[in-house]
Amino acid sequence: MVEDGKYVVWFKTALGQGTGVVTLANGRITGGDTVIAYSGSCEQDGDRFTAVVRTRRYCVGQPSVFGVDEVELKLEGRSAGQMVVCKGTADQAPGLIFEATLIRSRDQTQANKDNRKAPAFHPTKLPKLRAR
Repeated sequence: MVEDGKYVVWFKTALGQGTGVVTLANGRITGGDTVIAYSGSCEQDGDRFTAVVRTRRYCVGQPSVFGVDEVELKLEGRSAGQMVVCKGTADQAPGLIFEATLIRSRDQTQANKDNRKAPAFHPTKLPKLRAR
């Protein structure tokens, strides 16, 4: 079962790929990447996941993986623990298959409870580049 929370998302189509961040909360999905905002709704039935997500460009940057900025994406997939794997299509980009993997982000408060300290940094121990 997919829990409400923040997820990193990796996605691709035949036109390109990208990453973003989404939040699932109470049947809603919101988020974005460096140039596109996402919003919509999602449902869970057992391990089956469905969503309808609308995209909107909010700044200049790389092209959308759909070739157009504003689409309504219909997704279906499965959840497995802290991940969701899904596929979908958008009528605005006929014939283009969208694939996405959502991975739950670790809660920062939980990470702070992990008392392991980072190892000391010693720049003198870094490997040296050989001169050609």
